[in-house]
Amino acid sequence: MKTAIIIPSRMASKRFPNKPMAKINGVSMIERVWRQGINSAIGDVYVACSENEVFELITSKGGKAIMTDPNLPSGTDRVYAAFNLLQNKNEYESIINLQGDMPLIDYNYIQSANIPLENGYDIGTIATNISDDEIENENITKVFIDWQKENIIGNSLDFHKSLKTKLTNVYQHVGIYSFKPRALKKFISLPPSKNEIERKLEQLRALEAGIKIGITYVENLPISVDTAEDLMIIENILKKRNENK
Repeated sequence: MKTAIIIPSRMASKRFPNKPMAKINGVSMIERVWRQGINSAIGDVYVACSENEVFELITSKGGKAIMTDPNLPSGTDRVYAAFNLLQNKNEYESIINLQGDMPLIDYNYIQSANIPLENGYDIGTIATNISDDEIENENITKVFIDWQKENIIGNSLDFHKSLKTKLTNVYQHVGIYSFKPRALKKFISLPPSKNEIERKLEQLRALEAGIKIGITYVENLPISVDTAEDLMIIENILKKRNENK
C-alpha cells in the first residue's frame, strides 16, 4: 500500500507555544517524529508546516517539508492541504496523519496505522491500554471498540474525553490516523458535527456521517507531549535509556 506519511506542525499551540521546535536532549521534537516516520519505511514522509523555522529545519536535514496556511483550523486540514500540493498525489493509496508531538513513537506502531485500510476501512486509527487514572484524566481521549478480529482490528464506536461511569471495552485513543485519499477529501468537505463541537473531537464528524473508523491495538504506546511537563517526562525516559540524541 503506497503511503504518504504527513506530519502536521504548527508553532502557535495555546498550551505549549513553539512546541515543534522544543528540544529533547538536544534534538527538536518535530525532527524526532520525522525521523521515526522515515524509519517506518512504509512510504514518503512530509512535514506540513506553517512556519519557516520548521520548514528550514526539515529541509536542512534532507527532508521534505510543505508550507501550508497558518490559519487552517486543524491538523487534518493541514494534512489535506499538504497532500493536495503533491505532484504525485494520485499514486498514494494511504495517507497517514502522524502527530508531531509523539517523539517516542516507535516506527512499528506507525506501520500499524495502515492495518484498518488493508481490512476494508476508509479511515483507521490506533488504541492502546488505559489505566484507571488515565480514564479519569480529561486530557486523554478514550475510545470504545467493537472488536472484529480477536483484538487485532475493530470498529470505533464512540470517543470521549470525560466519562461519568466506568465502562467496558474502553481504551486510550492514539491520535494517528490513516485515510484512503477519497475518505480524507470527504471528511474535510463535511461540516463539523454537533458532538464534534461539543466534545472537541473531530473524529466524531466521521462517525456521525456514517463513516466507520477501523482501529488496531498496540500495547503500551508512549505518551504525547501536550505541556512542558510532558517534555520533562520524556527527557527523563530518554536519559534512562542513555539516549542523548
